[in-house]
Amino acid sequence: MPVGCVVCSEEFPSKIRLAHHMKMHKGTQLEMHTEDRYDCTVCNKKFPRSGTLRVHLRTHTGEKPFECTVCKKKFSESGGLRVHLRTHTGEKPFECTVCSKQFSESGSLRIHLRTHTGEKPFECTVCNRKFSVHSNLRAHHRTHTGEKPVECTVCNKKFSTGSDLGKHLQTHTGEKPFKCTVCSRKFSRSGTLRVHLRTHTGEKPFECTVCNKQFSQSCNLRKHLRTHIGEKPFECSVCNKKFWTSSDLGIHLRTHTGEKPFECTVCSKKFLRSDSLREHLRTHTGEKPFQCTLCNQKFSVSGSLRNHLRTHTGEKPFECTVCDKKFSRSFHLRVHLRTHTGEKPFECNVCNKLFSQSSHLRVHLVRYHTGEEPQESS
Repeated sequence: MPVGCVVCSEEFPSKIRLAHHMKMHKGTQLEMHTEDRYDCTVCNKKFPRSGTLRVHLRTHTGEKPFECTVCKKKFSESGGLRVHLRTHTGEKPFECTVCSKQFSESGSLRIHLRTHTGEKPFECTVCNRKFSVHSNLRAHHRTHTGEKPVECTVCNKKFSTGSDLGKHLQTHTGEKPFKCTVCSRKFSRSGTLRVHLRTHTGEKPFECTVCNKQFSQSCNLRKHLRTHIGEKPFECSVCNKKFWTSSDLGIHLRTHTGEKPFECTVCSKKFLRSDSLREHLRTHTGEKPFQCTLCNQKFSVSGSLRNHLRTHTGEKPFECTVCDKKFSRSFHLRVHLRTHTGEKPFECNVCNKLFSQSSHLRVHLVRYHTGEEPQESS
């Protein structure tokens, strides 16, 4: 339904188009006062004070009268300018009474406190998932609706959130201004660098309240918690497989579409995931940024270092639920479980014989179909 301008009566197909048009009417009377209530004549929103309405009207006119004297950025409210100035001064006047972390805005402190209290006041009406921040609920809701309102001006790819678009834009610019002081790896975002540094320090500040397992990222803790309650809210529309996170579902969908958006610039090999490409690139560069602090052996993948450390500690965290045998790697447990289930997923394409392990199939192919003796692995 078209919406009309209250100043000049011109009609527009949407409120967004009308809002752009209203910028032409800067300075025009756009408010209506009735019985201690101030109404916006553009969107009919009501306000108890004329000053609040005046600030609101700037969302329609685009007026930004408050300018930063350092970088010239403009703001519609003096409070917005005041908060922004702290990015130049480094001032953080709001301190958490629990962990002493400091913030430049009172709202940021309020949201942070919920990480201590566990409060999640914003609930999804579709899957009942709760969030500590309203904007996170808004973004999450789009995983149900499929809405992607933010579009890249370079390649027209659409995204559900502005932050996702921001990350994507850096694939066009290649900008990575944040550098790790340990391994020199560069990142496009300071938050990503902060998380990466934990792979060097071993810091895991997020702890599961059920089993006390610790994680370096809050999102990994969230995903882990679902293993206790069995929740898998994200379902594949093709094969109905369910996932703990929307990102896992997104990666899985590529197995149906065949999409491999991450390409190696050296050998043109393509990958489903960006982290798989990153690990692959190290086969070209020889980079091994993950070092064992006990024997100094280096690894190209953090997971390989984790597995290696268990050779020093003797830890075997993966236990068979049938015979209680323990393993240091999840892969070894997976292979072992086939001795109980009888599963043999690897088939010889010559004689159709089945095997429980790919290595057994390889030995069989060499010994019986090529006439060569298989070499023993060192």
